[in-house]
Amino acid sequence: MSPAIFVLLAIGLGLVGWLAARSRAWAFATANAASGGGRVRLHSLPSYHGWYVALWAFIPAIVFVMIWNAISPHLVMQAILADPAAAQLPEFGITRDTVLAEALAVASGNANGVFNPLATPLVEPATAAMQRYAIIGVIVTILIGFTGGILAFLRLKPDFTARTRVERAVMMILLLASLVAILTTFGILASLVFETIRFFGMVNPIDFLFGTHWSPDPMRDPAYADGADYGALPLFWGTIYIGAIIAMIVAIPLGLMSAIYLTQYANSTFRKWMKPLLEILAGVPTVVYGYFAALTVAPFIRDVAKSAGIASASSESAIAAGLVMGVMIIPFVSSMADDSIAAVPSAMRDGSLAMGATKSETIRRVLVPAALPGIVAGVMLAISRAIGETMIVVMAAGAAANLTANPFESMTTVTYQIVAMLTGEGSFDHPATLSAFALGMVLFIVTLALNFIALRVVKRYREAYE
Repeated sequence: MSPAIFVLLAIGLGLVGWLAARSRAWAFATANAASGGGRVRLHSLPSYHGWYVALWAFIPAIVFVMIWNAISPHLVMQAILADPAAAQLPEFGITRDTVLAEALAVASGNANGVFNPLATPLVEPATAAMQRYAIIGVIVTILIGFTGGILAFLRLKPDFTARTRVERAVMMILLLASLVAILTTFGILASLVFETIRFFGMVNPIDFLFGTHWSPDPMRDPAYADGADYGALPLFWGTIYIGAIIAMIVAIPLGLMSAIYLTQYANSTFRKWMKPLLEILAGVPTVVYGYFAALTVAPFIRDVAKSAGIASASSESAIAAGLVMGVMIIPFVSSMADDSIAAVPSAMRDGSLAMGATKSETIRRVLVPAALPGIVAGVMLAISRAIGETMIVVMAAGAAANLTANPFESMTTVTYQIVAMLTGEGSFDHPATLSAFALGMVLFIVTLALNFIALRVVKRYREAYE
């Protein structure tokens, strides 16, 4: 049975509880008035009574549904293996897993038949087990939701503090939602740290951080791993060169100038159409930018460079990837700068103009400095986005780990190598695979440092202009 059915069942129980409790609260308010004693004043609105009962019916039911969906597949598998038809299965191995998967696919309706004859006698036990545990899950979900709803419903009375309890429950849900994001971040960081420590146990950190030769071999025996092959300095340089230099040379001037024009010079009609069109760039999939860079921009730059006498120009170049990446992140700079400049108090602009400053002088000396915190935040966001980009680099910059300042040569980045090291069938005990986690750790630290720098700059200038 689909997990969506259990979720809909829990929602249905909550809806029934909401309607019943709301009607009960209205009955409290009108019962005394009908007998001539005046209308009873409820502590909370009837809708809060409804939400209180709905939460008590929905939350226990949905918690059970989550637990049941996690354990029921194991119960079904145990029931299949306990059937006499499973005696012919091999004890371990891929064949055993494949046979069981085929039987489960047919039993759940995701396949019309089996390829392995050993799976045929297992289809009927699998179907029976899945139906049995689905029925058990539905019954227990209804019982839990109904019990929670009844216990909450019996507590309702005119002076019941339903609103306070509902607001506390909502606050706890919001707190749990925020903790999920925090704990997820800590989980990512912990996995990176653990695997990075394993990698540095095989490869010297100095060789990794400052080495200039990158050619890990996943087929080499880990016992004979050579730290000289894991010099990641060309990757760090390629990431900075493409994402933080070339891309920013394109994005910062174009983004900032477009924001200044749209806020200070463009009429309202032009701005109404142009700003959404500019922000569409942020919604284009990166693979589309990659195709554009590989099929159009890179060959054009190569031909122009060779006609200018640059023999080393390649069809996969850092400048092609950087230019397209810069176009991609223009909306990040433009949108933040636009909002920041528009938020500057009009009194500052009017005062500058009243003192005799020209419009351009007002923009350079008043508006841009006052909006600098937002502009810096947009630039840092754009840099973080650029150094984490993968598809454009994969399709336009190439895979060569070159430590060079020539923008017409092929170059690679940290994100490209992370993808390269984690794809395929490499062992997670091999330093070549573990190097991806070390690269990810470095990228995480760099991005975190950029965010800290942005916060410091924003705080400093915000204090100066507020």
